[in-house]
Amino acid sequence: MVAVDGPSGAGKSTFARALAGDFRARDVPVVLLSTDEFATWTDPVAWWPRLEEGVLRPLAAGYPGSYRRMEWPPEGPRLGATVTVPVPGVLVLEGVSSGRTSVRPLLSHLWWVDGGDEASRLARSVARDGLDHRADLRRWQLFERGWFAVDGTRAAAGSHVG
Repeated sequence: MVAVDGPSGAGKSTFARALAGDFRARDVPVVLLSTDEFATWTDPVAWWPRLEEGVLRPLAAGYPGSYRRMEWPPEGPRLGATVTVPVPGVLVLEGVSSGRTSVRPLLSHLWWVDGGDEASRLARSVARDGLDHRADLRRWQLFERGWFAVDGTRAAAGSHVG
């Protein structure tokens, strides 16, 4: 299992897709899983037990995992469809907090994606998610700034991407 972590708007998803593509090009069965399938504006990191119990533990035991994907209808986020996760050769876990302290002993590698300054990352996030989410994205940035400082994710990463 490898993790691709870093702040919002840094380019984690783009890097993780490329990394997964590199594994596939070498005929390595890979699953790419994003923390965006779990997190919400009001629950940026406390959802982790759902990932651990539904996906990480079963995969570690050699069994498929499953979870309910977070969906985003106009009235707000809610748990949606169940997703089955087959046992891969490599699990690429991507997103804010994917390289958190509790999972590091299970990782083969932790990548950190910087993505430039906070204003540039916010602009990219707003371009991706829409102007209606700008205030939510800004609050998220403030949260993750504290999260990463306490968790020490950047310093723990084995590789850094601009």
